[in-house]
Amino acid sequence: MYEETTIAAIATPPGEGGVAIVRISGMDAEKIAARIFHRMRQDSTGQLKSHRLYHGQIRDPRCSRVLDEVLLTIMRNPRSYTGEDVVEIHCHGGAFVVKQILALILTEGARQAEAGEFTKRAFLNGRLDLTQAEAVLDLIRARTDKSAALALNQSGGALSQRVNELREALLDVLVQVEAAIDFPEEEIELLRHHELLEKINALRLTINDISATYDWGRLFREGARVCICGRPNVGKSSLLNALLGEDRVIVTPLPGTTRDVIEESINLNGLPVVVGDTAGIRETEDQIERMGIDFTRQHLDKADAVIVVLDGSEPFARDDETLLLSVKHKKVLLAINKSDLPQTPSADAVAQLDCPRKIFISAKTGAGIAQLKEQLKNLLVESEVETPVVITNLRHRSALQRSAEALAQAATAVDERYAPEFVAIDLNEAREALEEITGIIKSDDILERIFSSFCIGK
Repeated sequence: MYEETTIAAIATPPGEGGVAIVRISGMDAEKIAARIFHRMRQDSTGQLKSHRLYHGQIRDPRCSRVLDEVLLTIMRNPRSYTGEDVVEIHCHGGAFVVKQILALILTEGARQAEAGEFTKRAFLNGRLDLTQAEAVLDLIRARTDKSAALALNQSGGALSQRVNELREALLDVLVQVEAAIDFPEEEIELLRHHELLEKINALRLTINDISATYDWGRLFREGARVCICGRPNVGKSSLLNALLGEDRVIVTPLPGTTRDVIEESINLNGLPVVVGDTAGIRETEDQIERMGIDFTRQHLDKADAVIVVLDGSEPFARDDETLLLSVKHKKVLLAINKSDLPQTPSADAVAQLDCPRKIFISAKTGAGIAQLKEQLKNLLVESEVETPVVITNLRHRSALQRSAEALAQAATAVDERYAPEFVAIDLNEAREALEEITGIIKSDDILERIFSSFCIGK
């Protein structure tokens, strides 16, 4: 388990605000609160009731100095977030006041909570399984309504329930195999080979189907990365400003104005996207501009999709062709800009380029920007995943893939009439991989890695 100490931390973000929350959890939480909290109503006596707010003051018991006027609530175990006794102090949100209250609590016997320790205790006390604990962090970090909905679905136990159903089905198969091993003298017939194969392969296919949702789910959890690229002065910075709906990037008629990669976040109908405006790609003797072009190429390699911007008012250039050839392995959206200006004869040739997604726009007037956003969303998310369970976490996909691989080995062992002991080894590996997802099998290294990414106070 863990050391049974009482922990405390500030549970609200740093900085000034109307209200801040200091959270205490552990066996001494209520005792500490009793020493520093004084109710405002003088006629109030007796023990404070659980899950109610009380008005009072935080006072230093050593000198009776009042630190703040607060609201305090006690949530006694097991009906609390951590499954332990929890006290929350709702105080004024000035940074100095909050730190004073926390310092007093630590003086009274609590210790500073580590990152994610409240949620880690909730997991260790059985309040959450591991997928639900991870979903708490996803919900905190969600940037769109869709990513928040996916996190909320997982925190409600949808993934846990599906994984547990698969585990139970796998155990049913394993029981039959183990019986054939443990009681050979009874001549218990291992399930008819074709039936056993059907069950194992059905489980493997279901697991693979769930695993296949990762690429789609990852985009909504982590956000997609999109790189805007093109020759100098084709309107890349103007396009980023148009996508943002504000003048974020300096725009001038001078080539080479953008020397670095400028990134901003947008919401594409529920999909969080980081869009990068890059330096214009061309041959240049300017050392600083060349460095910017090198950064551009690095971002192109990492991007989930690329918007290649061409100038529809100028002839199609060799640099344009070179750029298109260099990104042909990526998801590409061709944006032919400056449609508000007279188009050159080569604009028709540009429209005939072998690029499945292309659109004429004017970053200056906004023409075609809405359609570009729609096409970009369709490019990144080629189809909606219609399934009650979507995985968004690489750890989950890795465990599912290991489970599916072990089931494939088990199917091979059955098909080639191996002894049931070999089949059982593979089935147990598949089971253990599933159990890692929800935390039935715990690894201290995995737990430390997961909860260390949380903020202090959660």
